[in-house]
Amino acid sequence: MPTQAVNQILLVEDDPSMAAVYRSYLKGQPYQIHLARTGQEGIKQLEQIQFDGILLDLTLPDINGLEILKKVNQEQIPTEVIVTTGDCSMNTAIEAMQLGARDYLVKPFSKDRLVTTLKNCIENQQLQQIVDTYREEIDRHQFCGFIGSSLAMQRVYQIIDSAASSRATVFITGESGTGKEVCAEAIHQRSERSKAPFIALNCGAIPKDLIESEIFGHVKGAFTGALSDRDGAANAANGGTLFLDEICEMELSLQSKLLRFLQTGTLQKVGSDKTEKVDVRIVCASNKDPMAEVQAGNFREDLYYRLHVLPVQLPPLRQRDNDVIEIARSFLQQYAHEEGKAFSQFDPETELTLSNYDWPGNVRQLQNVIRNIVVLSDGESVTPEMLPAPLDNCTVPLHQSPAQSMASASQPPSQIQAPPIQIQPEISQSAEQQLSQLIRPIAELEREAIERAIDLCGGNVPTAAHYLGISAATIYRKKNSWKSEL
Repeated sequence: MPTQAVNQILLVEDDPSMAAVYRSYLKGQPYQIHLARTGQEGIKQLEQIQFDGILLDLTLPDINGLEILKKVNQEQIPTEVIVTTGDCSMNTAIEAMQLGARDYLVKPFSKDRLVTTLKNCIENQQLQQIVDTYREEIDRHQFCGFIGSSLAMQRVYQIIDSAASSRATVFITGESGTGKEVCAEAIHQRSERSKAPFIALNCGAIPKDLIESEIFGHVKGAFTGALSDRDGAANAANGGTLFLDEICEMELSLQSKLLRFLQTGTLQKVGSDKTEKVDVRIVCASNKDPMAEVQAGNFREDLYYRLHVLPVQLPPLRQRDNDVIEIARSFLQQYAHEEGKAFSQFDPETELTLSNYDWPGNVRQLQNVIRNIVVLSDGESVTPEMLPAPLDNCTVPLHQSPAQSMASASQPPSQIQAPPIQIQPEISQSAEQQLSQLIRPIAELEREAIERAIDLCGGNVPTAAHYLGISAATIYRKKNSWKSEL
């Protein structure tokens, strides 16, 4: 049978007889008890040992036990505190709970009460650790070069983590500018090969008569200009990862050699009759549909199935919720620092324009737009007037309705007319009261929907976020804003 984990418990109690009673109560339980007879001794042990739980007497000879509770709270020490005291004052209990105490035991208490309370607190702490770990995994704002907390990207991060631990080949697809090379590097960084080289080769940017040499290398005299022996990318990536970008652009004749290389793990330099053994993991990418290329006769079917073992589909920026604003803010901070500019934020109207734009060039286009703004403009806030083409014709005033926005977008700039001024009729007081009862603010409805979803999901925020179609980070931010309103 597996050994049950032993939890470290700090008992802060100045009365030796009471301390002996508590020890006897907990005998046979999976706890290792550390005794502190004064508050200062307890604080000293807290600094040396990571405790799972604390049984804290409030009446100590040197300091009030609440001081220890304040230290745990201020330094965010991950432990559960159970207050034990003979003072049953409700004010004391409330103060202890406000400072983070998990439970409150009034002396004298029974063995069963102590054992049950401590067991519940330890289980709660272990559950919270699992939740925190899960939250970090599914609610990441940044990940190995990626920026974005949308649900679509959380799925990508999880796939990268899973693929990184494997030796299988990875095939990344996605539109231009979605970050395929960033994805390949992330897989490499999270893998056991992270200390070995990561070599990237763009198969579409190298002349067709040189691509074989670039991958496998060549010997002196193999062709005109081969003045010496040269290792290729496969040899350079030995022990690490070879990333072949735009692999669908590779010549069919070279595809057969790549297939043989993948099957045997050996390569033959151009102009050589010797084979060399190399250990590389292949990650490839394409902005085309590889199966469509197979059906069109441009890509070998056997190579497709050899490479397409772990597919990763990167979503375009327009499908990533509010990631565009997160990414834009990050680029703004980076380029403002590099260029010595004062930019620190986007005007609300500018953010609206950035969010509504389709971004056909994806993250790369957004990156170029932000750099253009920082280089050619100056100020603390990015205003709509600073946006370069084509975004300068996409600005949507904050007061404009969605219907008006769509109508404006469908017309040439010269034909867009200002919306007519509408004179609101006077509303009687009784009618106004009736409307205020029938029409409720969107913020209230939103909060109700979120809180109801969390309740239905048993308090699981990530699951609630999934069904609401928003990121868990959005819910956490809104919950924090609701707390600040109290």
